[in-house]
Amino acid sequence: MKKLLLLLMLSSILIAGLMAQNAGILYTNPDKSVEVRVNDLVARMTLEEKVSQMQHTAPAIERLGIPAYNWWNEALHGVARNGIATVFPQAIGMAATWNYELINQEAEIISTEARAKYYEAIGKNEHKIYQGLTFWSPNINIFRDPRWGRGQETYGEDPYLTAQIGTAFVKGMQGDNDKYFKVIATAKHFAVHSGPESSRHSFDAWPSETDLYETYLPAFEALVRDAGVYSFMGAYNRVYGTPSCASDLLLEKNLREKWGFKGYVVSDCWAVSDFYNGHKFVPDAAKAAALAVKAGTDLSCGGEYGKLNEAVKLGYISEAEIDVSVKRLFTARMKLGMFDPQEMLPYGAIQPSENNTEANRQFARKVAQESIVLLKNENSVLPLSKKVKSIAVIGPYADEISVLLGNYNGDPTNPVTILQGIRNRSGKQLKVTYAQGVDQPDKLAQDTSLTRKQESKAAEALKTASQADVIIFVGGISPDLEGEEMPVKIDGFSGGDRTHLDMPKNQQELLEKLNALKKPVILVLTNGSALSVNWAKQNIPAIVEAWYPGEEGGNAVADVLFGDYNPAGRLPLTFYKSVNDIPAFDDYRMEGKTYRYFRGEPLYAFGYGLSYTKFDYSGFSSAGIAIKAGEPLKLSVTIQNSGNFDGDEVVQIYGVQPESVLARPVKSLVAFRRIHLKKGESKVVTFEIPAVQLRHFDTKLGDYAIAKGQYQFQVGAASNDLRGKVFVEIK
Repeated sequence: MKKLLLLLMLSSILIAGLMAQNAGILYTNPDKSVEVRVNDLVARMTLEEKVSQMQHTAPAIERLGIPAYNWWNEALHGVARNGIATVFPQAIGMAATWNYELINQEAEIISTEARAKYYEAIGKNEHKIYQGLTFWSPNINIFRDPRWGRGQETYGEDPYLTAQIGTAFVKGMQGDNDKYFKVIATAKHFAVHSGPESSRHSFDAWPSETDLYETYLPAFEALVRDAGVYSFMGAYNRVYGTPSCASDLLLEKNLREKWGFKGYVVSDCWAVSDFYNGHKFVPDAAKAAALAVKAGTDLSCGGEYGKLNEAVKLGYISEAEIDVSVKRLFTARMKLGMFDPQEMLPYGAIQPSENNTEANRQFARKVAQESIVLLKNENSVLPLSKKVKSIAVIGPYADEISVLLGNYNGDPTNPVTILQGIRNRSGKQLKVTYAQGVDQPDKLAQDTSLTRKQESKAAEALKTASQADVIIFVGGISPDLEGEEMPVKIDGFSGGDRTHLDMPKNQQELLEKLNALKKPVILVLTNGSALSVNWAKQNIPAIVEAWYPGEEGGNAVADVLFGDYNPAGRLPLTFYKSVNDIPAFDDYRMEGKTYRYFRGEPLYAFGYGLSYTKFDYSGFSSAGIAIKAGEPLKLSVTIQNSGNFDGDEVVQIYGVQPESVLARPVKSLVAFRRIHLKKGESKVVTFEIPAVQLRHFDTKLGDYAIAKGQYQFQVGAASNDLRGKVFVEIK
């Protein structure tokens, strides 16, 4: 540690020395404005040097004192791919907390660990991939279809929930200093991007204008306007025939002109190559690079921008146009403090020891607790009775670390599997036995010798279960089956996406045999997307949705099972009864998808989740029966905990627009709040809903509008569990 601190001190001394040596050079003077410094620096660079800085691996320019920098870093639910770091629940689990304050705190921890790891790296004079301060998170694409393997990386299917969680995350990452960013967050993938994975490099999305502006873009707009996100990542796919990373509609008209974005745009990795390889939009790399930069994609993840020198010579782009992007990139680096002494930075005192602390691990446990959704609890099987003397833990994911981590994850020091969490909580008085029962689908596909052992494994599990008072089956799917462009092709999965939503067949068969033992069975699900657990809903007394719950996931699940924590997570996406209930995967129209446009009966609805206690709603009212268009709407409701446990309730408000609004959703979430109530306690919850939440996209105007007429507002504990409604006239 002393050696590292000495290296950091020497690094600051070198920067200070450069500043003293070049006292008359504007870009080295931290007292000058960022704009003045950046203009001075870029003016001193050659075209070749400028181009070198526009690729994610940017080399040092020693003559100007510019250190090497790699722009590619990940922090979806913790600092990722850079060694040891605290691993929080996967993003879909973060959304299931419905707690933006909690996620803001999580992001503050992640950004502290990011700074800690960055200072450790530069102290060693390392500037490698995943060691920087520009993070390609959050993923705020709308999880419009549960077949998408990367849906686990998102905050679910609703634009408003996504915007609220995403805003909280960005604010926690970027910090609140007026001059310097703590780190820079990146809103991705812009835009209309959500599978299929197999065609993302060639797919052309043509959503209706209504769907574009009411579903696909609102969260991106919110992160600019409300969170000040400083980076965007362009998607692979085309939108209305044009590659996203070359779209004037997206990058200029909406992002910069309408929303006022001031930061920089990076392409998804090698997306510019798709201009000529997948989309056949231009013939070669030089034209692709020029087109992307002119459209506003400032940085390429990949090497395509190495062709910009050639593009200038061919007249495809001018050096002045390249300067615009280079200035944006160096503005970001200046705002991160990379050209100033560390001791003068507001985040400069963060030490490498602040990574992966015990306090951070405990906070990961708290987030995991809040993310868990209780889907079923027949006859109050949960929390487990103190009369239970033995538990059989069965299932392919009970003792599996991968289902804790999801994807885009860091490396935890001591991950706690669900089996281990149950054992940690059980103590010596409660006997816990374990049998895997069945193998994971991907492992069966890779090793055919395992197939012959399935019967004996199942028999062992049944024997183990028959000797216990309670059976806990841990099953579902894993990040080895769903994710980004994966070489997986087995029943239910293809290329990272899913072809149906059912439980793997071998798990379903074993679960039915376990249930036939006539003992209480608790199903714990691990997954990053919806599962059609129809049989389990009808036959299994208790179902717990755990998602991919992070390094402390096992302890958090045990906390819920044993009643040390009262679950209050809510579904951030609809669980359908069958994949046949929704339109084709590659149909980007929203009709028939998500709770906002689905007109059938879901298996479990958006916003759904049970508690060990009971909450009563009363007195739902508005401050007035009529308001003027553009004014905020004030609503209030009284919530009482009338049950026997302290607990959290997620109060949800849904709006229904007037009938005059064309293509209006069935309903839309317009407000929510997670509150804590002790048993017997009641609280008045007041909401002030901004006018922007009531708008729709008027295709005749070509812009948003707030329709005049009668709006209905529904309050409840889920999108289909409504406890009251009020009507408000907007004049």
